[in-house]
Amino acid sequence: MHEVISFIEAHRARYVEELSEYLAIPSVSALPEHAHDMRLCAEWTAEAMRRAGLQNVRLFETGGNPIVYGDWLGAPHKPTVLCYGHYDVQPADPLDLWTSPPFTASVRDERIYARGASDDKGQIFMHFKAVEAHLMGSGCLPVNLKVIVEGEEEVGGKHLEEFVRGNKQLLAAEAAVISDTAMFDRGVPSICCGTRGLSYFQIELRGTATDLHSGSFGGVVANPGFVLAQILAKMKGEDGYIAIPGFYRNVRPISAEERMDFERLPFDSERYREELGAPQLFGEAGFTALERLWARPTFDVNGLSAGFTGVGLKTVIPAVAMAKVSMRLVPDQDPSEVEGLFESYLNEIAPNTVDVRITLRHGAKPWAADVTHPFMRAAMRAMQLGFGAQPVFAREGGSNPILATFEDVLGLPIIMFGVGLPDDNTHAANEKLDLSNFHNGVVAAAHLYDEIGKTR
Repeated sequence: MHEVISFIEAHRARYVEELSEYLAIPSVSALPEHAHDMRLCAEWTAEAMRRAGLQNVRLFETGGNPIVYGDWLGAPHKPTVLCYGHYDVQPADPLDLWTSPPFTASVRDERIYARGASDDKGQIFMHFKAVEAHLMGSGCLPVNLKVIVEGEEEVGGKHLEEFVRGNKQLLAAEAAVISDTAMFDRGVPSICCGTRGLSYFQIELRGTATDLHSGSFGGVVANPGFVLAQILAKMKGEDGYIAIPGFYRNVRPISAEERMDFERLPFDSERYREELGAPQLFGEAGFTALERLWARPTFDVNGLSAGFTGVGLKTVIPAVAMAKVSMRLVPDQDPSEVEGLFESYLNEIAPNTVDVRITLRHGAKPWAADVTHPFMRAAMRAMQLGFGAQPVFAREGGSNPILATFEDVLGLPIIMFGVGLPDDNTHAANEKLDLSNFHNGVVAAAHLYDEIGKTR
């Protein structure tokens, strides 16, 4: 590994220059006007993979943006690893909140600022550089490697699952590596070992054909806004306990060992509260903040609308009230089962004075890793070699549908090898990536492939 690490150290400045080029492409998948930029970014990704030394690089067309594929399969009898990332990014709005232009990389205080710096261009790019260092430094990779980079992760990845199901032989491997998450904290490298699932609904209540004058009609029809508030209040108690019957039936309890692991993490709940700007933390009674954030399910209102909300007065009874609600799920909850329980309960508590429409918008399975797997242990060793500190296992409160796809369709254990930080402002203004994390991440990724290779 000496030649590999020496190559990485000698090319740190070039890596930042190349990453800056990557970040300059406004590959915003949510906006149709960036369709040309999406194609340009896919081609740039493919060329970067070729420069790194990957072979058989090509673009696979989908019903949306291309998926970029490349591989290096010259390590007989060694494990095969599938590395995944995405080249699309979130919109940059509102632009006035950015200190520097979102698609012009700016380096300040050893951080690189641009949309996509952390999510996910910077993190997938570090794997390209790790591959290049192996092939240029030692002439080969210690594993067989397949890389796919999609362009629709930020809009739900609707064509990726179809691609995976249709190309199982092409993507066959023994483990998947994904770098699209944050470490626990600065100076605390970590491997993500679990994510929550998701069930996301839109609820619409209609009371009348049109909005009505509240003086002329108040008292003779139900107000959908008020009815919606009553329904939502029945979903969760003041103790944070979700009231949907059967909701907790399959929730996997937090083990005593994991509770101790959580307690050992350098987490300050008061500092966390202050950073959020919250008067007080709140959640399900009987659990710590980290336990609620990582290992317990939730029910949240994500959006509400009813009646007149503009400046001034308009005394109306709204015809329609709407809420968007989400439930974050944990192992071993099944999204389809939870969705059925939610719909049944809502229909049960909704009065017959309003018409109810329930629409499922999105769903994802929860995921938990086997932390005893040899490849997970290899990842922990690689993180320590890259960052010079003992890594920890941590969970992520969000959801990632691709995890279930890789597990269910390809049968792969997954290594979440992220090097972002919680304050990277992904999806917000002034997104950034700590350059020391990026450079250490390249070293760690190089060690990851070496450590996985040593398992056989």
